[in-house]
Amino acid sequence: MDVAVAWSPDGKNILFRSGRSSGMPVAKLFTISADGSFPVEVPLPMAQEGVYSPDGARLAYMPLAPAFAQWKRYRGGRMTKIWLANLADSSIEEIPRTNANDFNPMWVGNKIYFLSDRNGAVTLFAYDTTTKRTTQLINNTGLDLKSASASSEAIAYEQFGSINLYDLKSGKTSKVNITLNGDLPSVRPHYERVASRILNAAISPTGARAVFEARGEIISVPAEKGDARNLTNTSGVAERDPAWSPDGKWIAYFSDESGEYALHLKEQSGIGEIKKISLGNPSSYFYSPIFSPDSKKILFQDKRLNLWYVDIAKGTPVKVDTNTYENPFRVFDPSWSPDSRWIAYTKQLKNRLCAVFLYALESAKSNQVTDGLSDARYAGFDKNGKYVYFAASTDVGPTTGWLDMSSFALSSQITRSVYAIVLKKDQPSPLAPESDEEKVQDPNAPPVPPKPPAKPEPVTVAVDFDNIGQRIVALPIPARNYVGIAAGKAGTIFLAENPQGATVPGVTIQRFDVDKRRVEKVLDGATAFTVSANGEKMLFGQGFGPAMRFVIASTAAPLKPGEGVLNTGEMEVYVDPKAEWQQMYHEAWRVQRDFFYDPGFHGLDIKATEKKYEPFLENVAHRADLNYLFQEMLGNMIVGHHSSVGGDAPQVQAVPGGLLGCDYKVENGRYRIARIFNGENWNPQLRAPLTQPGVNVNVGDYLLAVNGRNLTASDNVYQFFLDTANKQVTIKVGANPDGTGAREVTVVPVGTEGGLRNLAWMEDNRRKVDQLSGGKLAYVYLPNTAGAGYANFNRYYFAQLDKQGAVIDERFNGGGTAADYIIDYMRRPLMNKWATREGEDFTTPIGSIYGPKVMMINEYAGSGGDLMPWLFRKAGVGQLVGKRTWGGLVGIYDYPVLLDGGQVTAPRVAFYNLQGQWDVENYGTPPDVEVDLDPKLWRQGKDSQLEKAVEVALAELKKNPPPKYKRPAYPNYYGAPKAPLAARNSAPTSRKK
Repeated sequence: MDVAVAWSPDGKNILFRSGRSSGMPVAKLFTISADGSFPVEVPLPMAQEGVYSPDGARLAYMPLAPAFAQWKRYRGGRMTKIWLANLADSSIEEIPRTNANDFNPMWVGNKIYFLSDRNGAVTLFAYDTTTKRTTQLINNTGLDLKSASASSEAIAYEQFGSINLYDLKSGKTSKVNITLNGDLPSVRPHYERVASRILNAAISPTGARAVFEARGEIISVPAEKGDARNLTNTSGVAERDPAWSPDGKWIAYFSDESGEYALHLKEQSGIGEIKKISLGNPSSYFYSPIFSPDSKKILFQDKRLNLWYVDIAKGTPVKVDTNTYENPFRVFDPSWSPDSRWIAYTKQLKNRLCAVFLYALESAKSNQVTDGLSDARYAGFDKNGKYVYFAASTDVGPTTGWLDMSSFALSSQITRSVYAIVLKKDQPSPLAPESDEEKVQDPNAPPVPPKPPAKPEPVTVAVDFDNIGQRIVALPIPARNYVGIAAGKAGTIFLAENPQGATVPGVTIQRFDVDKRRVEKVLDGATAFTVSANGEKMLFGQGFGPAMRFVIASTAAPLKPGEGVLNTGEMEVYVDPKAEWQQMYHEAWRVQRDFFYDPGFHGLDIKATEKKYEPFLENVAHRADLNYLFQEMLGNMIVGHHSSVGGDAPQVQAVPGGLLGCDYKVENGRYRIARIFNGENWNPQLRAPLTQPGVNVNVGDYLLAVNGRNLTASDNVYQFFLDTANKQVTIKVGANPDGTGAREVTVVPVGTEGGLRNLAWMEDNRRKVDQLSGGKLAYVYLPNTAGAGYANFNRYYFAQLDKQGAVIDERFNGGGTAADYIIDYMRRPLMNKWATREGEDFTTPIGSIYGPKVMMINEYAGSGGDLMPWLFRKAGVGQLVGKRTWGGLVGIYDYPVLLDGGQVTAPRVAFYNLQGQWDVENYGTPPDVEVDLDPKLWRQGKDSQLEKAVEVALAELKKNPPPKYKRPAYPNYYGAPKAPLAARNSAPTSRKK
């Protein structure tokens, strides 16, 4: 995205920022003339905002983007600074600062005005370029100044909620009284279709209808006949997680109508009074209500890791159990027994594996029924009351540390087998031996009249816990990665499988018949699935968002394409934006109260702060205003990973431009190709248009025409490729600007060059390290500590095991998980060598580079990119070179979505070191050798950080050269006697007699 930043002093050119030409994931500055001709890059490696000196010879600019819109008093490595660049050679000087954020530079005369939090709240400062002195101009003890703009006479600045003028001559400020009169369409109540906003779904007991949560409303939709029915009609109230009672009467859901979430029950018709059940004080967030088969009780979970049930008539919640660990996923997966007297669930033990528990309502006692040596999940009763089914894995152990990258390698290989627990001692196994026998017919026997169908007897569940572990039997179901089990009719269960290598998102649903002992596939690509109370119908969803569809189908008959699709498209709700904003305002604070890792909120009185900012709600006129308010008020919590994003804002239809994966220069009135970026044309994500087989466009060729349109230097080349991404385009290229000898070729432009340019930057760095080190050092770039970083490490580190050392580049690391996997491989010591008759000797372990390693860091590396260098140093792998990282190690996951699809986070998992100190957060991981990315050297083609890293690694290699290991002489067991092998491998010992 291109963003205008400033004008040139003569008013002829616009300064703007763009990521268009950077191999690093940051923006640069460009100028473009007002007539829109080809832009020119400002020779700086990275930049965010800038303003010219009056003579145009220098630029006051921010090399770093502002760290976070919602992080006040930020003091990590990415504190913003203002550099003064000499545009003749890109040499820089910095406006002096200590531990502060300087931003928004404005150059008037010989002074640079800017905003800074160096003395507390953000306010206005001036730097005199002659005296080199900095002066605070406005004493601010209130809300932060957010932005400013200068003329020759005054500076207009925004102090949250007001616009003011600072007179440059008098030094006085005055408020600008602004009155806006407009229709403000974004505040108008309106009706909205909400099929794309579905978050939760349930099915009626016979499958006649389904019920959905969408945009805070509970909506019932018929399987075939009738209309969708909004049961709640409460714009400005959040209603969540519907469940339908087995007797068909009630729909239960959680509602914050009172200001805290409570359990509400409403008749399925939508008519009548609502039964409301308080869920205790302090309140919390609640999930997944499940009716008992007798429709008299409801199971649910809370954010505080508790499992509860409530007797509807009594209205007092009863705690069943509390899980051991907080995870980004819930593990109870509870279910009722068919007689409503027992609850089966799984709970995480201290070894992080789950075990199956059975809770008896009558005795209020819970018993563990699996041994905890395997990970047992998804426990549920058969409708016959004889068995409890569950899935268990013995290979899940290395993946239970969900934050650790080491779990990546095995997570896709997890398999679970499915088991049945026989509850009574005298009950036979569902897999008892069977034998088909011929019945002997007696010709003299009178005919036996058919028996009328037996009336089903009520099921009563009894459990013999004595030796119950010996009554667990493995069902004849293939071991796969099952992620859920649902009970159907008696003797039938449905299994949700996460298939390996699936091309369609979602799970595969399998059905297992106990009597037939047979598994059959029901459907693929399910993104939601539930079975009706009578076991005869199922509700499933496929797809996501606007493309998601829901189907009600028989659990027994084969699926027929197109049958049973619900008309969710007619789901419509009344939206009152002002009422929603009021609810979301309080929800945002509730999320902080219940999810933030520190119950003291970093010392902030959140109740008082909520009250302080509430008056601003009155003037919110657009959803973007609400996010702006959220960022200002929640920023007082002073923490990373804190954000307020999304929501019901207008979506601008983008027109994707096409790009050829090259750099241009203007020569002889034409565009000439200056560089072509190689991709990996076998990789669809890194397709390079100009290096495809048969294209044969070369550096130095002129681009003369696009789809028959003549292209000259007075045109903007990018306009010729509007709406051409991933479409065939005919270009005319040739070695001569007049077009002689030119030819036409067909190319398919890409929508973004970011991947191609980043790959080129990586490969340039790898070649540079190889050149500077004389082939001794490997270079590995790690863009994050998630999937891409894992893939890059596996690809590039192990491909360079022949090197004597390594430079690991984690600059701009976007984070993700804890990179223990990467650290473990880099610190593996050489244990021994192996010899074979032919070929080179090899080592144990094989997968390591044993020489010195240096890690490059910078201000943009954060989160997992903060932790990885911290672990690198902690493990003694090597030295860190560069700049302090951004400092964000309070992580985020799993928050309730706001009414309109927006989200606020409340950081909830915090890092501390073994000395009992909170570490890295709001500071970062500092380097051992500090060196900045010098713009002057960069302009000369040098990367000061990269070259320093190579220098440090080579110095360590010189200090500790790799030892040379000599293969021993082969043993001769018929020559002179030698010491026994055992004697060579053990130290002498002494014993007292």
